[in-house]
Amino acid sequence: MTNDQAAPRPPIHMIDSEAETLSNLALGIEDRLPDVSAMLIEEISRATLHPRATIAPEVVTMNAEVSFIDEASGAERCVRIVFPREADIAAGRISILTPVGAGLIGLGMGQSIVWPDRDGHERRLTIVAVSQPPA
Repeated sequence: MTNDQAAPRPPIHMIDSEAETLSNLALGIEDRLPDVSAMLIEEISRATLHPRATIAPEVVTMNAEVSFIDEASGAERCVRIVFPREADIAAGRISILTPVGAGLIGLGMGQSIVWPDRDGHERRLTIVAVSQPPA
């Protein structure tokens, strides 16, 4: 694959009420973080939406803990995807308003996505495990 060919993105699934909340959040940061806002809105717009009760447990949703491999480094990371006010990188809680958070939302176990990091370098992220928060 050449650099001018985008890798196809895998299908993603989101909770309908979360998609609405995340859309509003993305629109609210459009002036400050236009790239992240655009990436998140694009992901929401291509997602298949589900009621919370029917979303598969292996899908990355808000507050889910997700283990993924950054194939560029081979490193496996485990993070929880949270709203910005709850973010604490030292505690493993990353904001949905980061490139990684926006890239992981809606993916399922075993799926990969080629996604830009904060510096604009593309990285392949592969989901190895998803754990949902207690109800």
